[in-house]
Amino acid sequence: MTKEFWSIALSKRVALNALRVALVIGTILNIINQGSAFLAWHGIHWGHVALNFITPFCVATWSATKNELDRRRGK
Repeated sequence: MTKEFWSIALSKRVALNALRVALVIGTILNIINQGSAFLAWHGIHWGHVALNFITPFCVATWSATKNELDRRRGK
């Protein structure tokens, strides 16, 4: 990946947007996947909890960065 890609991906605008997406989607995924475990406060898989937030963060970052790169290159 290029220096330009990382510059965009780590920009404040992209990072904050990805964080918002991750908080909303990650919360929904955790409710769907482990809602009963959270209610009982038993059997929670904390690695899965983290992945449910990390995955949408990465997807949102990738998507926003790719779109910005395409826009800059006139695609």
